[in-house]
Amino acid sequence: MLHKLKTTATEGIRRVMRKWAPPPRLSIIEWAERYRWLAPEEAARPGKYRFDVTPHLIWPGGPLEALDDPAVQEVVGQKSAQVAWTSGVMGNALGKWIDLDPSPILVLFPKAEAAKQYVAEKFEPMVEATPRLRKKIDLRSRKLQQRQDFKKFPGGFLKLVGSNSPASVKSTPVPRVAVEEPDDCNLNLRGQGDSIKLAKERLKTFRHAKIIIGGTPTIKGLSAIEAELELSDKRIGLVPCHDCGQEHALSFDNLHCDQDPRYQHKVYGNHRPETAYYACPHCGAIWDDNQKNANLKHGRWQATAEFRGIAGYILNELYATFWGSRFQVLIEKRLQAEYQAEQGNLGPMIAYVNSSKGESYEYLSDAPKTAELEARAEAYGEMTAPKGALLITAGIDVQHDRLAVVIVGWGRGEESWRLYWGELPGHPLDKTDPVWQALDALLATPIASQHGGQLAISAASIDCSDGTSSDAVYSYVRDRQRFGVMAVKGASIDSRDKEIYAKPPQSIDANQSNTKAARYGLRVHIAGTHKAKTLIDARLRLKGCGAGRMHWYAEIRGDYYEQLTNEVLAPHPRNPSKMIWQKKAGRHNEALDCEVYALHAARSLKTHLLRDPEWDHLEQQLMQPTLFNTELPVATQPRRAQKRGRGVRSHAGH
Repeated sequence: MLHKLKTTATEGIRRVMRKWAPPPRLSIIEWAERYRWLAPEEAARPGKYRFDVTPHLIWPGGPLEALDDPAVQEVVGQKSAQVAWTSGVMGNALGKWIDLDPSPILVLFPKAEAAKQYVAEKFEPMVEATPRLRKKIDLRSRKLQQRQDFKKFPGGFLKLVGSNSPASVKSTPVPRVAVEEPDDCNLNLRGQGDSIKLAKERLKTFRHAKIIIGGTPTIKGLSAIEAELELSDKRIGLVPCHDCGQEHALSFDNLHCDQDPRYQHKVYGNHRPETAYYACPHCGAIWDDNQKNANLKHGRWQATAEFRGIAGYILNELYATFWGSRFQVLIEKRLQAEYQAEQGNLGPMIAYVNSSKGESYEYLSDAPKTAELEARAEAYGEMTAPKGALLITAGIDVQHDRLAVVIVGWGRGEESWRLYWGELPGHPLDKTDPVWQALDALLATPIASQHGGQLAISAASIDCSDGTSSDAVYSYVRDRQRFGVMAVKGASIDSRDKEIYAKPPQSIDANQSNTKAARYGLRVHIAGTHKAKTLIDARLRLKGCGAGRMHWYAEIRGDYYEQLTNEVLAPHPRNPSKMIWQKKAGRHNEALDCEVYALHAARSLKTHLLRDPEWDHLEQQLMQPTLFNTELPVATQPRRAQKRGRGVRSHAGH
């Protein structure tokens, strides 16, 4: 009896010790190898998790090792398909954190539907198949407030959100964030900024925060994952050759197949994809799929840039060991894409470059480079109008901490001269901030003409599309609209045929009367931004003097050229049949937006319709001597505009 009591007491003590014992100190790799199981829903090979099919994840310096490194704040993967990033990197990290190192975790997907799909197809099957996770997360409990997009566990929770919801992205602070497919995430979250940056803001209060960002790149210059990779140490996977022992990063340049001149296929031509092989760039040794997979087990990661807290990984489909990524399949994809491209369909080629090569697709363009534009700068001074400039307009873009302004002089055939490009720092969201008085002062500044007289701004268009700043913009425009100041929003992507300038309708229906602008007594102008940017892009290619030519002064601020060219005409991410102007990832484009607004203001004066006699009248008016040199000039305008009493200059003393 006494022995039985001792045994029972000992077992009780052991249970208490197991319950209160600290969790084992394991790396993510060790946790996955020891505890994780794969469900049939998430893998073709269910059962105990093994890294032998994804050896690149456990090479020295790999992404899982980096997530355990206190010096690494962010892990970035620019990847192709089939490299096990979602399951092998994010899945293993989430599993280990939930089990052994719990905390609040936020995972950002392009859309809420993608989050639900991940939960149903990958996360919940992983929890059900892995005993240790099944004990931590009761997927069926309503008492614990478990939802499809919110999973609670001891010590933390997992929140899965879509990038198109400001309330979800701007959630409570969390020490860990994961972002899936950033190129598809919302980069302008209802005027509140980049959803990825907003998600990163959740980490600011934590000293040892971690963020995982992984995705397939899309269009060169527009790719968010490519922009994130540029900030990293850009680690490449070096694989040794089984013949010569030399290492290199696997490249599609080394993937080949035999050609048979006696064979002709409609799509493949005389290529024989079934003979596909990989050639070592050092010794020329031929690799088959099995040899490549064996060589992968001896690879390693090597950084190619300075490490500044961000570990970046470049992965293409050659690093995959799965059946669907065999050499033959990859060759067939390339040949099929080339065939479709020859028929005028670039879709398969873009998909091949993005999803197999793991690279962004670059559209060939004859647009001038920034260096070429800078070389075309001319020797006239800021706020000085060359003789051809007879009308002046301004375009203003509103940012949260500044106003960006372009002032443009217009002449015959809409030849144009940049007279000012700059920014006014302040807090434009506050209608009483001095930045608005600074804008008044700038717009009221007389502009000396090389004819000898002075010009004033005849019309100005100011951006009001950001919902957070619209109150301040409407307040500013309300008192100045009779002087040619207009509140402007860009047309939607579904309105690519919208004219650059169209007068707002006079009648207001019941719905329009309840808008914020209507309460300020305004009608917002809708600018045809697609047409405007297309026209500006075409005009940048024109050199010399004459109709449509664009000019800028030699001392213009250096960022003007880059900002002017920081958008690309490319397929819409979710509707590839539509070509739309898109901002390059991580770049500023305020100068281009200001040019659009200045052009909109010019079209309100009908600069594209003025005839030679009307331009002659403007020139004669400018060349007439003034009675007093110190007198403030009246805005120079075409006769039709003068009859309306327009002109920003007239408001100088208001």
